[in-house]
Amino acid sequence: MGSTFTFKNRCDYNVWPGILSSAGSTPLDSTGFELSPGESRSFQATPGWSGRFWGRTGCTFDPNGQGSCATGDCGSNQISCNGAGATPPATLAEFTIGSGSGSGSNGLDFYDVSLVDGYNLPMAVDASGGTGACDTTGCVTDLNRICPAELRVGNGQACKSACEAFGNPEYCCSGSFGSPDTCRPSVYSEIFKSACPESYSYAYDDATSTFTCTGADYTVTFCPGSTSQKSSSVPASGTTGTTTNAPPIILREPETANDPNRSSWLPTLAMGGSSRRISTNVVRVTLISFIIYFFQL
Repeated sequence: MGSTFTFKNRCDYNVWPGILSSAGSTPLDSTGFELSPGESRSFQATPGWSGRFWGRTGCTFDPNGQGSCATGDCGSNQISCNGAGATPPATLAEFTIGSGSGSGSNGLDFYDVSLVDGYNLPMAVDASGGTGACDTTGCVTDLNRICPAELRVGNGQACKSACEAFGNPEYCCSGSFGSPDTCRPSVYSEIFKSACPESYSYAYDDATSTFTCTGADYTVTFCPGSTSQKSSSVPASGTTGTTTNAPPIILREPETANDPNRSSWLPTLAMGGSSRRISTNVVRVTLISFIIYFFQL
């Protein structure tokens, strides 16, 4: 029977979903369309279909349907993407629908939400009516708010991947880094993973990022939760570091990025070790208490 894909827009702005079917898959009834806030739209996919979905934002189209988008643009100069994929950075939902009804791999659907090509808006994937694990996945956190300055696009409309920003093989998992053994998480991919632990953060992030289900229908929701949410692992202050063959990592919250008195910060997981820190206020309170105790002797 295949699967039904339903797209929902819970953002407070218009989103233009893009659809790219893989070679050999029967295309869905659209390759790109507009969704107003609160609107939804569904499509039927045949068994064996595979492809990807994403949301385009900041789009401007004339009465003839000609135009472009600020993020996720597919370069078609039209509302329909016509077989073109998203221009990074873009949050991607990727699917392979099972081609059979058996319990083997041919009957399984595989799906994930990927940040390998960067991020432009929150997205979640929910499975319904299927059998198996059928877990919800996605990236609900607004990564644009915690995006490192060197990965940020424009005024914060999107966040590049380290591969897109720097092109280094160790970030792109290419060349001598083109295997799971040689391409490891980077400080940048760890930032993405810390904020969105169930999404792909780099090319070989399979273990915690690929999900399966059998015989399900799927809902792809843009802005599924509060877009003001920040990663719970972001400390109040931190350090500035560097990586090999890349510009310095200067990580600041966008709203205070120009404040010279505010220190840069880095999510705990990206540091790869213990994050226990003694705040300045604790030190001050301890010192004052000691002085009071000394004069009471």
